[in-house]
Amino acid sequence: MAALHDVQIPIAADETELKQCQEADKDNFEYSRRAQWLRAAVLGANDGLVSVSSLMMGVGAVQKDVKAMILIGFAGLIAGACSMAIGEFVSVYSQLDIEIAQMKRATRMRDAEQNKGESEKEQLPNPMQAAIASALAFSLGAMVPLIAASFIRDHKTRLGAVVAAVSLALLVFGGVGAKLGRTPVVRSCARVLVGGWTAMAITFWLTKLIGSNGL
Repeated sequence: MAALHDVQIPIAADETELKQCQEADKDNFEYSRRAQWLRAAVLGANDGLVSVSSLMMGVGAVQKDVKAMILIGFAGLIAGACSMAIGEFVSVYSQLDIEIAQMKRATRMRDAEQNKGESEKEQLPNPMQAAIASALAFSLGAMVPLIAASFIRDHKTRLGAVVAAVSLALLVFGGVGAKLGRTPVVRSCARVLVGGWTAMAITFWLTKLIGSNGL
């Protein structure tokens, strides 16, 4: 009887370890898929914030008219969203082509079963979904400086409101991205905040310099 117990114990342990490994593999796969969408969303939102706010700050350096700032901001939103969507579509489509080619080579080598091939196909990246997600994320970020500037008539106050609103949004997006991506929150927030400030400052002062020289 003791011998039988000795034989059964390692088998149970092996089955438990196997289940744990399978669950860990599933968690890692889900995290990898989430990281792909997170990358597209965070990059799109940050690009929308920084690009459109920098454009508006540049125009605000030489023009006090609120309509000019809103118009250039809206144009930047449309152009940036289209650019993000097309760029993400092309990038993910290239990745899709590579993964499909790899699947075909692996299938020919191991003569995989049809059901398994269909299961793997469902896990492939979707270029259209990635393009739409990037465009929406960019538009969401770009709306922040547009809304901040829309209801303020004083020129200096309007510029300050844009900087404040964009700074807060950068901190929020940086924090959310860090939490979901399991990276240090403070470092991530500081990185995106300093980057956004730098882009807005460079655009503002260079545009002001060019405008003051009459070019």
